Amino acid sequence: MNDLSIAALILAGGQSSRMGEDKAFVLYEGKPLLGRVYEVAAICSQKVYIATPWPKRYQTLLTEDYEVLLETEPNQGPLVVLSQGLLQIPFDWIWLLACDLPRLQPSIIKHWQTRLAAIPDHILAVVPQSQFRWEPLCGFYRRSAYHHLQRFIAPGGRSFQRWLSQIPIQPIDLSEAESQMLLNCNKPEDLKP
Repeated sequence: MNDLSIAALILAGGQSSRMGEDKAFVLYEGKPLLGRVYEVAAICSQKVYIATPWPKRYQTLLTEDYEVLLETEPNQGPLVVLSQGLLQIPFDWIWLLACDLPRLQPSIIKHWQTRLAAIPDHILAVVPQSQFRWEPLCGFYRRSAYHHLQRFIAPGGRSFQRWLSQIPIQPIDLSEAESQMLLNCNKPEDLKP
């Protein structure tokens, strides 16, 4: 990781409406989704934050070392949470993660992270891209992106795709294996291995 500091910020505050229950607790191959994502986050970052409006909800699920980032504006979407994280988390990069990515592979993530040291200062985000769409919930965001993000959010901007199209960004072109790794589980049928 060179001398860069990277914190993981796991989103665990969504409504999980398509799943029908809190996705964080849903089992994938016998293990809760949030627990799976946390394990990889702990391996690949110096500190793990869980963003949620329910600070006590995951205490039984995660007994390891993490810090809660209490969502101050629940149900406003991941961009608002990222903005809060960029303001409050004192690391060079925030690795933003959905809690429903059960196939994350530490070797691939660490390979992506080695590229961050060579990213020019004006680049504000390094994000996987597949079929002309960004995969923002497994992307890396520089702290200096905060002011750009605030300007986008202030008038009501909530679209990650639209914001990413407006800032200097470095895409991560995905191999087939990397695309498979980014499978997210939104509905019960997505849980089949």
